[in-house]
Parts: sequence; structure tokens; C-alpha cells
Amino acid sequence: MTDITYETLSQLGRQSDMPDSPETAVLDVVDNPHPGTRYLIRFAAPEFTSLCPVTGQPDFAHLVIDYVPEQSIVESKSLKLYLASFRNHPGFHEQCTIDIAQKIISATAPHWLRIGGYWYPRGGIPIDVFYQSGEPPKGVWLPDQGVQSYRGRG
Repeated sequence: MTDITYETLSQLGRQSDMPDSPETAVLDVVDNPHPGTRYLIRFAAPEFTSLCPVTGQPDFAHLVIDYVPEQSIVESKSLKLYLASFRNHPGFHEQCTIDIAQKIISATAPHWLRIGGYWYPRGGIPIDVFYQSGEPPKGVWLPDQGVQSYRGRG
């Protein structure tokens, strides 16, 4: 354990403003309560929003983030604020999805991470973006992400 305490957290239990941008957002981490156990943590953000870098129009996605922690885990309020910082951030679907994965990896150094970015159509074409940091770990239950590809009204 790294002795992360409440006092070392910058957002949990405190008034916290939304970061100005994903680059300035801080992902707080806490000690993994079970560092010797391989288990999966899932975050789902069904109403993720960013901006199209060309038109400035909003883009919407359902993100599913799965990771197997090592020594630390993401503190969820800081993740919520980080994801909200994309609301006024221009970025292509691919950039936003991979940037999120890389920020979590940088903050927590997980054993394994995958992210599914299920984006709603832009210009009539849905663009789903998937990333994983390596081979899935053996012996860890990896449920389906449960989000269907966009099928339109039909």
C-alpha cells in the first residue's frame, strides 16, 4: 500500500469545479483494498459528451471502462470530473477514447485495461472505438460490455 489518505485526495469530500480541459483534470487514486487479488473494476459513462473538432457540435458516446488494478484504483469523483471536462473539448472519437485510456493507465498503472467507446452517429456513421492494454488476464471474469452497436431506428 502507498498510504494514500483522504488528505492526499484533491476532490473527494470537497467542493470541486469541473476542470477547464481534460489536460488540466486530475485523476485521484486510492490504494487498492485488495492488491494481491485479480478482479475487474467497471465504470460506465452512458452520457459522455465531447465536441466535434470541425463543426463544434456535440458528440455523444456510451463509454465502458474495465480495468484490473494493481496497487491503486481510480477515485470515482475525480473520474466523473475528468470525463465531464470533455464537454467543451474538441476531439475526434478516436482521440477522446484513447486519451481516456492513457490517462487512467498513467494514473494507476493497472494490470490491464480496456475501453469501449460506443459513439452515436456523426454524419450518419457511428464510430465505435475499442482499446485494450494487452492480453486479458487469465482467471478474471470479463463480462461483455453490454452495449449494442448503433442500429438506428430499424
